[in-house]
Amino acid sequence: MLCRLDDERGQGTVEAALVIPVLFLLLLVLLQPGIVLYDYIVMRGAAAEACRLVAVSEGAEGIAGCQDFIRNRLSAIPQHDLFHVHGGGCSWLIEVRGNEQSASAIVEIRNLIEPLPLFGGALGLLGAVDADGHLAIQVEEWAPNQPGWVASSVSGGPASWVAEW
Repeated sequence: MLCRLDDERGQGTVEAALVIPVLFLLLLVLLQPGIVLYDYIVMRGAAAEACRLVAVSEGAEGIAGCQDFIRNRLSAIPQHDLFHVHGGGCSWLIEVRGNEQSASAIVEIRNLIEPLPLFGGALGLLGAVDADGHLAIQVEEWAPNQPGWVASSVSGGPASWVAEW
């Protein structure tokens, strides 16, 4: 039998005991920004698509249809407080301005999320959360209803094209 001068048994266990908490903390640090980024990307995509829809909608029915379209797109975000606070009623605030008669369309979407405990405390110290401890995410998209070349190609724009026919 071989005799070891140094007793190194259990070294791997000690190293794992030191490394595993660091890895879990690193995972936790990456989780919250990932959730915020996912929410932001989905909200921004829904707002951009809604701007294109607003350009062809008319009246209050068109705006209500745009808001329903946005809510449908936002259903990709899980109904969990880490992604979207939904407990006391939906926290989506959707504002649509413009229609096919206006020069541009503006869509604004706001959402509340509940940060992870570690981040919630840090964001509370920075003043980035509201009184309930929720973090607000907001996106605003703007798009012209007509490209610049259309409006400038004929003196009256598309409205005069219809009048000429």
